[in-house]
Formats: sequence, C-alpha cells, structure tokens
Amino acid sequence: MAVQVFIGGEYEKQSIHNMTRLIDQGIRAGIPTLAVTAVGTDMARDARYFRLATRICAELGAHYVKTYFIEEGFETVTSCCPVPIVIAGGKKLPELDALTMAYKAIQQGANGVDMGRNIFQSEAPKAMIQAVGAVVHRNETPEKAFQMYNDLKNQK
Repeated sequence: MAVQVFIGGEYEKQSIHNMTRLIDQGIRAGIPTLAVTAVGTDMARDARYFRLATRICAELGAHYVKTYFIEEGFETVTSCCPVPIVIAGGKKLPELDALTMAYKAIQQGANGVDMGRNIFQSEAPKAMIQAVGAVVHRNETPEKAFQMYNDLKNQK
C-alpha cells in the first residue's frame, strides 16, 4: 500500500494521521506500507527537507519510503533513513538523463526506482525498463545501459 505524506505542508497533520492508520491496518493484514514524500510548490527540495521527511515516515512505521532524488546531499538522505528508499522518477527526462539519475541514486544509497513517465513515455518502453533494471539490479553504468536501450529499441 502507498500513502502520500505532506511533511511541512498545509495538511501535514492529517496526512501523518492517515499514514499511521494505514500502516497499522497493513501490519494487521501483513501488507507493507510505502510512504511517499510529497513536496509542495512552495517548499524547498533540499537534503535537509528530505532527511526530515523520510525519517519521520520511517520512524512512524513506514516499511519503505519513496522520495525524490536531489543532486546535492542525497547520500545524507539515504544514510539518515532507517528503511529502504525508492526514488520517484519525476518529470519526463531524456533516456540517458533518466538512467543517470537512477544510477546516481543507487550509488548514493537508494534501494530502487519507481519510474512511470520515464519508462512509459519513452520511445521504447520495453527497452527502457530493461535498461533501468540493468542500472538498479546489475550496477550498470548509465552509458552502457543507454547503449543497451538503443540496441533493444532498434531490434525489431
């Protein structure tokens, strides 16, 4: 199960209460909960915010946390969170950029990626999901994964 949490946002209290209730229900049913850190447009997307948001979710019982990758200080986010972190794919990026983001996140401690647009809006979604898998599960470099993507895309 997944639930969005608005740490520092207008509905922070309600979203945290919703998350903890869902976690309790999930535990009773043997279902883990993924807390998703939501970031409002007026909030800073920096390491300090993500360290706080992911830690709050984990300490209140989330089994996994989904958050955004940031270029500066992401390794401090993953090192401060006691549960596995999965990064959100975010907006659609060129394929090499998406693979690079996934690679950097994994190298800095993320346990996985959750990419929607960057896979399904790709010119070749099947090839892209395999390239992302190579980065995440086989520690492939973005360049080699991009070559893999192009090779698979061009196979007909």
